[in-house]
Amino acid sequence: MHMSHRRYSVAHEARSLWQLAWPMLVGQIATVGMGVADVAMTGHVSATELASVSLGASVWSIILVTVIGTMMAINTVVAHEVGALNLARVPHVVRQALWKAALVGLAACVLTNVASLVFDHLQLTPDVNAKASAFVHITSLGMPAFAAYRALYGYTASINQTKPVMLIALGGLAYNVVMNWLLVFGNVGFPRLGALGCAISTASGMWLMLLAMLLWIRAGAAYGSTYPFTHWEGPHWPEIASMLRLGLPIGVTYFAEVSAFGAVSLLVARFGVIEVSAHQIALNFSSLVFMVPMTFGIGMITRVGQALGEGDPQRARFAAMVGLYMSLAFGLASAIFIAVFRWEIARAYTSDLQVQALCVVLLLFAAVFQLSDATQVAASSAIRGYKVTREPMLIQLLAFWGFALPAGCILGLAPSWVPFAPAAPLAARGFWIGLALGLTIAAVLLTWALVRLSRQRIGEYLLR
Repeated sequence: MHMSHRRYSVAHEARSLWQLAWPMLVGQIATVGMGVADVAMTGHVSATELASVSLGASVWSIILVTVIGTMMAINTVVAHEVGALNLARVPHVVRQALWKAALVGLAACVLTNVASLVFDHLQLTPDVNAKASAFVHITSLGMPAFAAYRALYGYTASINQTKPVMLIALGGLAYNVVMNWLLVFGNVGFPRLGALGCAISTASGMWLMLLAMLLWIRAGAAYGSTYPFTHWEGPHWPEIASMLRLGLPIGVTYFAEVSAFGAVSLLVARFGVIEVSAHQIALNFSSLVFMVPMTFGIGMITRVGQALGEGDPQRARFAAMVGLYMSLAFGLASAIFIAVFRWEIARAYTSDLQVQALCVVLLLFAAVFQLSDATQVAASSAIRGYKVTREPMLIQLLAFWGFALPAGCILGLAPSWVPFAPAAPLAARGFWIGLALGLTIAAVLLTWALVRLSRQRIGEYLLR
């Protein structure tokens, strides 16, 4: 009885989730720091170099995020095997996930290069077009390494080893900054390559992070019982197909969310520099805050998956609900923080008074949707822990492309042919109201789906 009480203790579950999540959170912040370093450092070279990196990164990052989602199936599969004490099967799963990574990485490499053709339709100067395209071509070479790294990332997180994720990401950030300093500015006799130097440091950094993860797994005692590199194993197509069926809906979900926010950024651009600047500041700060519930979500996949692997759907539901409440609590705290300190946040980003004035309004909308955003990412992650990925995909597609974007376009653009559109366009404000609506719909539907699914699994278990 004592053991049972301990396992179902809220404090114990919350502590376990936090121990899993915090190193991944530091790793996520370090990863975002690489993008910040790229923009900040090329911004000191010239406006052309900055525009090239910004445009190239906007295309490349959408495909990168889709790769992250597609590779996430391994988190769920390994967590289930660990929970079931099926440790002998884990090395096979990891090897097949790496074959899947080879396919996904090569596809992402090709897609990234094809996507660079969009620059031909954006009325860019020939110089910016050429440099943005070259940035994409070079960074695409890192995609296969990144896909393999995410396979090993999922494996290590699912056996409760998240420290390497943090340390390797911090090392990647340090490497990125040093290489940018050498290649972007041409220090210590290196050529001054600007945006291309930034691309070289990003692509080579991906390969080095993969190498670091492989060496860590080889040396770490924690990987002894599940070490995947004992022998060569060719592709096992049924296993790869099974992981693709799990992973592709997550990839599509990530793509839908990122592309919806990207579409809003493009649509706001028509309203001028002040609207765009305020939108980007509010979006950047919201994205930074979002990392906390997102890393809780990755930890929840492990906790829920391991409980289900143990054959304990009641503990899986308990883990899901504790994770959901932790995300909600953080969402509430971040909403209060943003609402109270919105002027300070705006001033930290810009000294332009007009941009500040609009930014504080958008940050109020950001504060409103903190609860919805934290809830929807936690609920969808918990559902993925049940090896269910299609339902969250359909709900999030409906929320972002069925509600958030159409409502944002109606309110933001005020098209005359829509009978209930506002008299004048609400511009960025309208799009943010749309985003808040979409995230709220996603949060309600995903929470309902999680409650229904967790009860169903407990019912099935009790009927055995």
